[in-house]
Amino acid sequence: MNDTGCCRIDVDTDLIEEAKRSLDLKEIIISEQAKTFSLLGNEVRLKIMTLFLEFERMCVCDLGDVLEMNQSPISQHLRKLKDGGLLVNKREGMTIFYSINPAKKAMLEQMLKDRS
Repeated sequence: MNDTGCCRIDVDTDLIEEAKRSLDLKEIIISEQAKTFSLLGNEVRLKIMTLFLEFERMCVCDLGDVLEMNQSPISQHLRKLKDGGLLVNKREGMTIFYSINPAKKAMLEQMLKDRS
């Protein structure tokens, strides 16, 4: 029988306490990133956000043409991304244009960088 449990001899309490403090300091960032990863865990939403990082703003019709999808499911994905704070929108006449929330852009660029 193969035992895969921990077999350390000495507990490094300094390491453990420092690691706990480190996580405590980063709790808000980690929580925000976890929500973002959850949203981006869907392939279509990840493609949409990838497009927005390269092309500043797009409407549902643009995304439908690029992704070769109907507008209805794209609209649902856009709603989730907007509700999650990753996108903002602006109406111009009858068209609604979406773009990355400026407050989230740097984080998204860092999370999604170098995927070419």
